[in-house]
Amino acid sequence: MGKVIRNLWILAESGLTLFSRTIDPIVGPQVFGGLMSALNTFAETLSEGGMSHFELSSVRFTFMKNNHFLFVANSSNEIKTKKILNELKNISKKFFKVYPDEIIKNYFKNIRVFADFTNHISDSLEEII
Repeated sequence: MGKVIRNLWILAESGLTLFSRTIDPIVGPQVFGGLMSALNTFAETLSEGGMSHFELSSVRFTFMKNNHFLFVANSSNEIKTKKILNELKNISKKFFKVYPDEIIKNYFKNIRVFADFTNHISDSLEEII
């Protein structure tokens, strides 16, 4: 599909960041995960399904929920949301393929197990320069 995602976070329902790949980390992944989870939960109380995306100046944050996990991508707002959602769908499929149920059920014991996920999705992520 193409390298359209700049930054990526995978969050548990609790807001715990299981995986993050950021080019310019300004905020720690756990703080960011908690904020995104809280925003999505707030949006779910206002409308069924929660948020799909929001924009800040030239960047867009796109959300996709799958199996009680929240996949959050950051990209240029020039890239269509549908393209980012398709990429997130592919990433989530790879995530659940690479990490079987027994690992996912015990994620709270050791989130470092997800650290190598970048190797499985490098075709979706912008290059770090």
